[in-house]
Amino acid sequence: MRADRDFAYGAAAGLLGDLLLGDPRRGHPVAAFGRVAGAVEKVLWRDHRGWGALHTAVCAGGAVAVGALAARVVRTSPAASVALTGAATWAVVGGTSLAREARGIGRALEAGDVEGARARLPHLCGRDPQALDADGIARAVVESVAENTSDAVVGALVWGAVGGVPGLVGFRAVNTLDAMVGHKSPKYRRYGWASARLDDMAGWPGSRLTAVLATVAGGDPRAAVRAWRTDAAQHPSPNAGPVEASFAGALGVRLGGTLSYGGRVEHRPVLNGAGRTVGTQDIEAAVRLSRRVGWLALGVCVAARRIVKGRTS
Repeated sequence: MRADRDFAYGAAAGLLGDLLLGDPRRGHPVAAFGRVAGAVEKVLWRDHRGWGALHTAVCAGGAVAVGALAARVVRTSPAASVALTGAATWAVVGGTSLAREARGIGRALEAGDVEGARARLPHLCGRDPQALDADGIARAVVESVAENTSDAVVGALVWGAVGGVPGLVGFRAVNTLDAMVGHKSPKYRRYGWASARLDDMAGWPGSRLTAVLATVAGGDPRAAVRAWRTDAAQHPSPNAGPVEASFAGALGVRLGGTLSYGGRVEHRPVLNGAGRTVGTQDIEAAVRLSRRVGWLALGVCVAARRIVKGRTS
């Protein structure tokens, strides 16, 4: 029971800290993990799945071990346990940075500064900004807000509810490794395979919860459910599909279509084809929906943890 309270208070404090403070400009723990993972990669890299799996195991396993050790050290002190959970939650969620970047691009578009919006877009996603007009940039932002609501907020809370501090830091480690080596470039097609597959598995529950909560918290639940059911499975990502489709329906917009990553053109399925073209005003609507989903996810995760623990005790 005490562990449930520690998670509830700590996770709430961490989300509040993210809301008020955002990410630190320097010395971010996730950035430090990225540097360590990069150093490990320099030692282990081979164009082989086995070496990539070892890289994933060393980095993700090491992060979980550090989290478990820290939790063990403070287990006898409720205050210290809450503080550690709060610090870990604040370190691994990124809702405020996500909202800040999205709104910054939105302000540039509202001012007619398309070049300024293009310059800021790489801070949010990996699209080729020069290939996008104002509506294309707005669509990219809304899709990124949807996907990162799951990756940067809800997924972490889900695994925090399951595994406490080790779950929080482990999920962020897996997600970071996928961003570093999980893409299908020639260098990482084999080496990053394990990180990409592990990220798909770790992200599954958070993405589905995000889709459910977007449906509940959005403006058009029926359209969100319809888009999720009819369009999500066609998306190349098993986790981004449900999230982006439910956001599209909830916001009444049309997502997906042709896009470009690193000079590679992709023709993705249209999500919520009955919706309207994304406009600049939809960026703020997506950010607000993302915020509602994040806080609802906290409530769901806290409640689910108490119910499960109560039944097993």
